[in-house]
Amino acid sequence: MKLPVCLFIVFLCTRCVSGSFPKAENVTWKSINFKTFLTWQPKPSADYSHTVEYSVLGANRQRIYHCIRTDSTQCDLSTSLSDLQACYTADVLSEPPLGVTSDLTEFPHTRSPQFCPYKDTDIGKPEFKLEMSEDKTKTILHVTDPLTAVFKDGRQLSIRDIFSDQLQYKVTYRKNQSSGKKSLNSKTSVIEMTGLDQGESYCFNIQAYIPSRSIDKQLGEISTTKCSDSDKSILQELSLGVIVSGFFLALLLVGIVIAVVVVCCKRQKRVLKSEKEGMPLQGV
Repeated sequence: MKLPVCLFIVFLCTRCVSGSFPKAENVTWKSINFKTFLTWQPKPSADYSHTVEYSVLGANRQRIYHCIRTDSTQCDLSTSLSDLQACYTADVLSEPPLGVTSDLTEFPHTRSPQFCPYKDTDIGKPEFKLEMSEDKTKTILHVTDPLTAVFKDGRQLSIRDIFSDQLQYKVTYRKNQSSGKKSLNSKTSVIEMTGLDQGESYCFNIQAYIPSRSIDKQLGEISTTKCSDSDKSILQELSLGVIVSGFFLALLLVGIVIAVVVVCCKRQKRVLKSEKEGMPLQGV
């Protein structure tokens, strides 16, 4: 095939556009347990696409291979931000779609805020189990450290693996059916709750607590509420107001039953009396 023919075929297969493309807006980081996405708006039209570049502060920029000329509005950078202690920035470039060239030498781009995984990723809610000691004087909370999106030597790391002794857990607790709350911090994942009233039911919430972080990032997502069992009888569990209300309700029901019985008896007597008065005299 002659060279001019080849060039003509290439020209037919590749469109060329000129002019600028709309910039991405609202470029933000969303990260939980080191699963990190860069998000932006709006979704590009068929006339342009987006490419994501990132770098450690001061280093050369790199492109994310699965976010080159994409029509998506998010890009997963979890595995790319391998140095968790470093800080990163990213750019969202507006470029032609795949298969289309442009005469622009520099494409419009929008830069993200700075993101430092170790300091900025949100920590998800932990799971935990309740256990009562044999003498029933202590409630023990067994916390499962949330897993992260980080792998090392083929093993998925937990937040304990990453934060080590920086990780604590904040326990918020209250008596069941009470609004008064107390809290404590624990450096371990096995938390013994002492000083609780024996036989009472208590409700617990747990969240990760990393005091070395900035105040708005110290606490993780709060767990589901779990309550311990109570050794009290049903009467002990009920409040005085509930018991009194139940007593008066029972009296009211008894009164209604008695009233219905009395009314029915009186009505039956009237009917019998009417029947007797209406009967003819029998002959002697």
